[in-house]
Amino acid sequence: MTIPSAVASFAVVAGLLTIIPGLDTALVLRSAASRGRSHAFATALGISTGALAWGAAAAGGATALLTVSHGAYTALRIAGAVYLVWMGIGMLRSLRREQDLAVRRDPQSARLSGSYLRGLTTNLLNPKIGVFYTAMLPQFIPPDAPHLAMGLLLALVHDIEGMVWFALLILGAQQIGALLRRLSLSRRTVRRSMDAVTGTVLIGFGLELALSEH
Repeated sequence: MTIPSAVASFAVVAGLLTIIPGLDTALVLRSAASRGRSHAFATALGISTGALAWGAAAAGGATALLTVSHGAYTALRIAGAVYLVWMGIGMLRSLRREQDLAVRRDPQSARLSGSYLRGLTTNLLNPKIGVFYTAMLPQFIPPDAPHLAMGLLLALVHDIEGMVWFALLILGAQQIGALLRRLSLSRRTVRRSMDAVTGTVLIGFGLELALSEH
């Protein structure tokens, strides 16, 4: 297998996985609906940075620890589950407060770094991402290729595909939001609806992650 053919093959597999709806999709759409395009792209960039970090770790062999050490995997799994449930509960609790936070009155006043860190932390605390890279990347690294450089290249390909997909989602969400506002639904109503849906989804993902064994 040559490097170009390996990259092309991995791009097909990663592309198919990218468009499957999941936690990352929910976070990006929620950011687009509640805080606008800039925050949505910041969230997407954080997710992509996390994926790149997992790719580097997998190429360097670090994530192999997750496949051989049940304790390490369990610890990361529980940490990720707690974080997701905490975020979900926070979104649902915020629905009971009307105008108690400035960021609720002006979503654009929130820092972009917060959205970036939310995406990054969510991805880094998801052990299934690490296991995916550990299982998949070695299959697409030619024997004579430098593992770390090749792993980073494949992770970057996945990131590019992810950012293109997220961009389509964000632009689509903006169009849908504009349509809803033309139908006399305020931005606050749309934001609260997204918080309710996303909060429930996050809790569901967190519980599923906590109860899963692999």
